[in-house]
Amino acid sequence: MDVFWGQNCPHCLDQKPFLSELAARYPQLQVRQHEVWRNRFNRELFQLTAREHGVEAGSVPAVFVDGKVFFGDAPFIRKQIEDTVRASLNRKQQPDDRLKETLAQQSQTDRGSPTNVSTTIDVPWLGTIDLVRQPLIFSTLLIAFVDGFNPCSLWVLTLLLGMVIHSGSRKRMLLVGLVFLFTTATLYGAFVAGVFKVLGYVAYLIWVQWLVALFALLFGLVNVKDYFWFKKGISFTISDKHKPGIYQSIRGLLNPETKGLALAGATFVMASGIALVELPCTAGFPVIWSQLVRSQQVGTMEFLGLLLIYLLIYLSIEIIIFLTALITLKRQKFEEKHGQTLKLIGGMIMIALGIVMIVAPDMMNDLTGTLIVFSAALFAAAVIILVQKMRTDAE
Repeated sequence: MDVFWGQNCPHCLDQKPFLSELAARYPQLQVRQHEVWRNRFNRELFQLTAREHGVEAGSVPAVFVDGKVFFGDAPFIRKQIEDTVRASLNRKQQPDDRLKETLAQQSQTDRGSPTNVSTTIDVPWLGTIDLVRQPLIFSTLLIAFVDGFNPCSLWVLTLLLGMVIHSGSRKRMLLVGLVFLFTTATLYGAFVAGVFKVLGYVAYLIWVQWLVALFALLFGLVNVKDYFWFKKGISFTISDKHKPGIYQSIRGLLNPETKGLALAGATFVMASGIALVELPCTAGFPVIWSQLVRSQQVGTMEFLGLLLIYLLIYLSIEIIIFLTALITLKRQKFEEKHGQTLKLIGGMIMIALGIVMIVAPDMMNDLTGTLIVFSAALFAAAVIILVQKMRTDAE
């Protein structure tokens, strides 16, 4: 087993006792340690070893054993490493030893003893997924789904569709809608990838996780504040000073003389400008999610696979709204009270994630812990909505 690690890398330091215990349990296992941040030769060895395994030499710790690669440190990663070591050593046993072991297992089965049932599946790009202890994909689905209800993005989309509907042309509406969704998804994905890359450079600094946690708490508190006092004080929304420009840009798409590539180009420019304007409103969950993924020390291909899942789920809400408008030629109304409710839900989830990052970051490494975090946030949001409704009715 070759282990590549970095000086003062917290994940690397956390993993060392586990590797020592693993070597003690399996005397036939030889563990070779290589520090890569201060040793140039080891860095080159890391890159060469990674190329031989078809992966990128990115994050540490990185464990290479029996032809497999494991990036990062988490309970499910440790389990996969030990399972790989055990399987490798079992293959090297004598045939009669393996036969005895098989007969012993069969004997236990005959007596009714519980047997190990595989809970893993192989997914392209993402590799082996443990359905019991692999919360990262589940967290991605949940965060992307909540992020998909971003009030700023939904307001812009419904405004755009409402204006284009007046043209009465489904063909124009289809072209404008598809280009708009593709442009915003591409820019959003580039932003998330950029955040992930930046976090990769400073991932070994312990204060980075605290900084992201404080960012999540601040972003969440401001969103919760907007539920009670919308746009008063600090508010992560599209500024009123930008709205006239957005209206004008969208009206420019209604010119009947603008068609084909000219219409697609105008929509691309308009969507790009709006994406930059609404970035402060939509930046919260991508930063939190990027830190969550980075803390798991996933490789580049795994990240790209997760990012693709994130974007598909994020866009699914807008795609449904777009298709509904395309079929019915009716505008879906998005009112201020809807935006306030969505901000409350998103804010409570951000606050919950921020607290977990500080108090118990390992909770997000477990499927049960992930469910508890999101359920608690949604329950708190529901209680606030109910209490606020009762107060309003009483008044």
